Amino acid sequence: MIKSVPAADLRLGMFLHKLGGSWMKHPFLRSSFLLTDANDIKRIQQAGIKEVWIDDEKGDGISATHPEPKIENLEAENTAIEEILESEESSQKEKNTVPMEVAVERARKLCNEAKGQVQVMFKDARLGKSIDTNASESLVSEIEMLIDSNSAAMLSVARIKTHDDYTYMHSVAVCALMLSLAKQLNLDEKQTKLAGVGGLMHDLGKVFMPINVLNKPGKLTDAEYDVMKKHPAVGAKVLQNGEAASEIIDIALHHHEKVDGSGYPQGLKQDDISVLARMGAICDVYDAVTSNRPYKDAWDPAISIRKMASWQGHFDKNIFSAFVKSLGIYPVGSLVRLSSQRLAVVIEPGEESLLTPKVKVFFSLRSKEQITTQTIDLATLGCKETIEGPEDPENWNFKNFDSFWQ
Repeated sequence: MIKSVPAADLRLGMFLHKLGGSWMKHPFLRSSFLLTDANDIKRIQQAGIKEVWIDDEKGDGISATHPEPKIENLEAENTAIEEILESEESSQKEKNTVPMEVAVERARKLCNEAKGQVQVMFKDARLGKSIDTNASESLVSEIEMLIDSNSAAMLSVARIKTHDDYTYMHSVAVCALMLSLAKQLNLDEKQTKLAGVGGLMHDLGKVFMPINVLNKPGKLTDAEYDVMKKHPAVGAKVLQNGEAASEIIDIALHHHEKVDGSGYPQGLKQDDISVLARMGAICDVYDAVTSNRPYKDAWDPAISIRKMASWQGHFDKNIFSAFVKSLGIYPVGSLVRLSSQRLAVVIEPGEESLLTPKVKVFFSLRSKEQITTQTIDLATLGCKETIEGPEDPENWNFKNFDSFWQ
């Protein structure tokens, strides 16, 4: 349903259908897009636009299993990120030991192999065969080695998915994110391995969900949502029957719990949720919102970080802070606005600071056209270029945007 609302009442998650007034007044190339950046709302209001039209059907949230919390305070995102930056000195992020280009090729090969292994495992589960989690440890070890050599390469490649392989690649991606986060948290070798295997197995229960509900290209009904909420318990049961470690079962069962008790299936709060399950909740949501799905386009990685940081009561703050440090404020693939009024995509994280990644410049905001690409390392001594903030690719409608960083 399309309806008119005052620009002053705009909030993140609304889908703009049309901006009021002349198109020359507003600061966007398009007037129809999902509001995912608080800065966009400020721009609309600062442009003197008094009224906008929103589409309720397109702005209801991100999915049934990952509903989008309402954000009342437009400063919440920046405040949450600033708190993480203030503690940046405590980051344990290690330098990459393998060049990005080499690591990306290795990651692509491994992800393709991993997808096949997960596909077989899920098929076996569907056929009622027992799942031996020990058989997955060699795959998890390979992913861990790539994380150790160049985590950004593995994490960025694992985020690339098609509609057909989403379920399998989501499992691989969450495994990689869990391993990276475990290392940031300095977990011991055993707990790190359990985190990785648990990430690989966390959505096993979805194998048993009705395919028409699992892949529905739209908002689920209450009844369908109730069906989907059964997948953690179903997956945990399958893992229990296969005599999986209790920690792995726990991740599968509780990765949709929230620290304020509003999650499912048991509504656990705070420390009643294990550390590994709290890690799983963060890694699961991040990969889901940054992936293309039948019911939504992927969010930009940097925008996803900011939105997740502002979801009060959803995630453990300390673990989320470590998660951001493991990825970077601007993960690979993020679209950013530079101080030179150019747009760039992050192609490699900064080794010394979350704020100085390596970027590829390709668009001028002044001329509103693409320019010859240029790679800039923002950490280089004497570099005067800085990042002013993230940009939403949806607002620019770039063709083949991913080709700039993949």
